[in-house]
Amino acid sequence: MPNDHPFHGLMDELRRGEPDAAREVFDRFARRLVGLAASRLPGFVRASTDPEDVAQSVLRTFFRRHGAGEFRPEHWDALWALLAVLTVRKCGHKVEHLLAARRDVRREVRPGGPSAGSAPSWEPADRAPTPEEAVLLEETLDRVLAGLTERERPVVLLRLQGHEVAEIARQIPCSERTVHRVLAGVRDRLEALSAD
Repeated sequence: MPNDHPFHGLMDELRRGEPDAAREVFDRFARRLVGLAASRLPGFVRASTDPEDVAQSVLRTFFRRHGAGEFRPEHWDALWALLAVLTVRKCGHKVEHLLAARRDVRREVRPGGPSAGSAPSWEPADRAPTPEEAVLLEETLDRVLAGLTERERPVVLLRLQGHEVAEIARQIPCSERTVHRVLAGVRDRLEALSAD
């Protein structure tokens, strides 16, 4: 399939299950997704979770949900943003799963590993966003803010600045219940954008 294939035509073929369309999406994004997953998985998680597995899971999720009509990216950048959100979320789920109390992989002792009392042999992932993640965050924030009313937008912006609910209610002014309702609605929209 040629690289100049129109985006919307490719997405239509992908929705119909055309393998060449899936291959083009895979070829275009797989390596970047592996790199993003590797940057989001701490060393102790990579011992049991391969970034390539995460990237394949993201693409499977996208292909399935796109085929069902849930995802409708408008251009290549929007598709990358969607895949990046899915990757970050899946990495977060892997970390949470492996750190759950009974299966916390940090408690494992490997033969020949560090002795008790010595420093851990893993380093946590850098929490600073990469440039791609910063752009993704900005695009997501723009999409969420665009869907808000003039009354809802200041509630979300104040919360993003770290203000407490009671403080937001006083500044707007509105009830605390209204602030909670607006924030819950935004949370639901964000989850819908990045759900597995």
